[in-house]
Amino acid sequence: MSKLVTIFGGSGFVGRYIARRMAKEGWRVRVAVRRPNEAIFVRPYGVVGQVEPVMANIRDDASVAAALHGADAVVNCVGVLTERGKNGFDAVQAEGAGRIARLAAAEGVDRMVQISAIGADPDSDSDYARTKAAGEAAVREHFPNAVILRPSIIFGAEDQFFNRFAQMTKFGPVLPLFGGHSRFQPVYVDDVAQAAVKGVLGQAEPGIYELGGPEVETLHDLMVKMLGVIRRRRLIVNLPFWVGWLMAVGFGTLQAVTLGLVHNGILTRDQLRQLRKDNVVSEGAKGFADLGIEPIDMDAVLRDYLWPFRPGGQYSDQQASARNLRNT
Repeated sequence: MSKLVTIFGGSGFVGRYIARRMAKEGWRVRVAVRRPNEAIFVRPYGVVGQVEPVMANIRDDASVAAALHGADAVVNCVGVLTERGKNGFDAVQAEGAGRIARLAAAEGVDRMVQISAIGADPDSDSDYARTKAAGEAAVREHFPNAVILRPSIIFGAEDQFFNRFAQMTKFGPVLPLFGGHSRFQPVYVDDVAQAAVKGVLGQAEPGIYELGGPEVETLHDLMVKMLGVIRRRRLIVNLPFWVGWLMAVGFGTLQAVTLGLVHNGILTRDQLRQLRKDNVVSEGAKGFADLGIEPIDMDAVLRDYLWPFRPGGQYSDQQASARNLRNT
């Protein structure tokens, strides 16, 4: 019988790419998510019955143990960008990761891959970064041979980075930024998935790997690149952090007074703390080269999924050709 991998968060942005690659490797794939009815789209990644979504909540021992039963390997992709209800940073990224590692070790799972993030730091003033580090520590405690991947900003068709900023360009001539001078090293989502698969297959030494793409750019320059791809002209304005702080406090207060009915998915104080720091691979850190992977350049991918944000959408090239004909 083929081996089984359980992927927590396997229908999410990164998880679905790992699930697809593991299915191609011939493994059975158990996609552990809170709402399996919303993850049905993963089934066609393999033959009938090869990829199956199951219900799991990483805040609950019994739920996690059931999802791990019989698994040969586990990958944890679960993380949150903003806190909401019981899904806080500590509950998901620290306690959840530790729970998966502890129960995986008890189940006798052979290998574990933990998806963390560049910037994970137990002393960070960002709760996101602090709990990512706490999750790593818990994983290493219970599963010392785990492979831990720390990607920079991840891009791809379903990302919440370029897609989000491209959507903002539809609402006016100005594109506001906070932390425009901070540096990033965007990494393609399928490159991260490839690294995770190497961890599952035992082709990566245990330890921490920081994953960044071939380009290091400031946030401002990344927006210039994006505007070139979507063929829009916008004034990029780098706003001071104190303005962002006032906005974040306002959005957070609105979420609090509505008891969470209005969720602050726009800007939080914790995100501002993260934006103050560079998000690039550390000098001397193990990375793609140690995994035998050559990361893909942004230019090879962005135009493939950002075209809907062009003024003419899928017809932008035809419209440009028509304008050229009229001008000749």
